[in-house]
Amino acid sequence: MSNETAHAKFITTALLAKDYPQIRNQAGKLLPEVAVVGRSNVGKSSLLNHLFQAKSLVKTSSTPGKTQTLNFFSFNQEIAFADLPGYGYAKVPQAMKKQWGPMMQTYLESRQTLKVILFLLDIRRIPNEEDQKLMEWIAFQQKAAILVLTKMDKVNQSERKKNVENILTHFGAANLHHVLYSVPKNRGRKELLAMIREAIRDESE
Repeated sequence: MSNETAHAKFITTALLAKDYPQIRNQAGKLLPEVAVVGRSNVGKSSLLNHLFQAKSLVKTSSTPGKTQTLNFFSFNQEIAFADLPGYGYAKVPQAMKKQWGPMMQTYLESRQTLKVILFLLDIRRIPNEEDQKLMEWIAFQQKAAILVLTKMDKVNQSERKKNVENILTHFGAANLHHVLYSVPKNRGRKELLAMIREAIRDESE
């Protein structure tokens, strides 16, 4: 699948549930949706552009935490993606931080087409309290989750293995579906797309 032609398209930006788009394929069928969550500096925009094979479809901000809306995309007339605002950036105003929880909750609880959540985490970081709370919340919502460990090129092979074990232990989920990803090294895209498709199939049955 790594050689497949990717066609991704920006659909819209939304803040409130009433503005969430209905994303359909050409036959009029609603597309299954994948939500992408992670800390503000985890490399979410870079990963999505790499996944979509589009250089700047997902805008990167020079100020982490600045994007505070949900951005919706379609991929190959097959899957919809919702890029959720990054969290945990210290310089984000308190009022903005307070909005993040309700915005996430509304989306996770009300989005009927949501099938899979991609939880992005820097492979060099141990999950903190915010990360753990979010993972618990995802589990509570009973959504399929894939842990995407970004920036794998920043650590050597033995560190990778140790870091992955530490992260899974901190989440208390040794069997959590996970994939290692590197945009500069072009690693993880094929595996992640296969995992997403499999999870969507499982959720749709």
